[in-house]
Amino acid sequence: MIYITGDTHGRFGRVEMFCARMDTTKEDILIILGDAGLNYYGDSRDRRTKEYLESLPITVFAIHGNHEMRPSSIPTYRDKLWHGGSVYYEGKYPSLLFAKDGEVFDFDGLQTIVIGGAYSIDMMYRLARGYGWWPDEQPSDEIKKCVEHQLDSLRWKVDVVLSHTVPVRYEPTEVFLQGIDQSTVDKSTEEWLGKIEERLAYRKWYAGHYHTVKKVDKLQIMYEDFDAFGCN
Repeated sequence: MIYITGDTHGRFGRVEMFCARMDTTKEDILIILGDAGLNYYGDSRDRRTKEYLESLPITVFAIHGNHEMRPSSIPTYRDKLWHGGSVYYEGKYPSLLFAKDGEVFDFDGLQTIVIGGAYSIDMMYRLARGYGWWPDEQPSDEIKKCVEHQLDSLRWKVDVVLSHTVPVRYEPTEVFLQGIDQSTVDKSTEEWLGKIEERLAYRKWYAGHYHTVKKVDKLQIMYEDFDAFGCN
């Protein structure tokens, strides 16, 4: 069975309870829509979190968010083919997989493309306090070209899109933080996703990032909720 949820930020108590409730095994997959929180500190705190999550009866498939390092920048990660697409993993934690942006995966017969990354509105706050922030949090021009090339090869038709943020017209403005001047927020990723969404024939689009739960048209924003993966 394939399940899906929103950002976890290194807190997996609800995942453990979900696994117990659903009686999952390592054959089951949990998609996390970015900001899993497994590569935030780069030290023993990350290792302890990974050991805990690896011990749970579930295989994790995480999208890149904006509060974590990219696995491609961490020497311990390798890549392999999994469900038809390329994923990053570490030998010590074989059940913790990270999607490579622009890859297309076959999940129960559904062609699923992954587009991670977003802008951090708390960037200055994190930098001022010495917290983690990484300049490659948003998709680069190279990643964007890769995504568009994949979609060209698919004739701009997929079943499912997995992203961290959303196309700009689907931004949940009702949950924007007060006091943030939106004119200072880099929305280039959302605007690019908006152009993709206008061209793309798809059945379902999942996203996280906004710490809210919302469904609009064929798009579903998730946070602490769980759902069965699919096009319904």
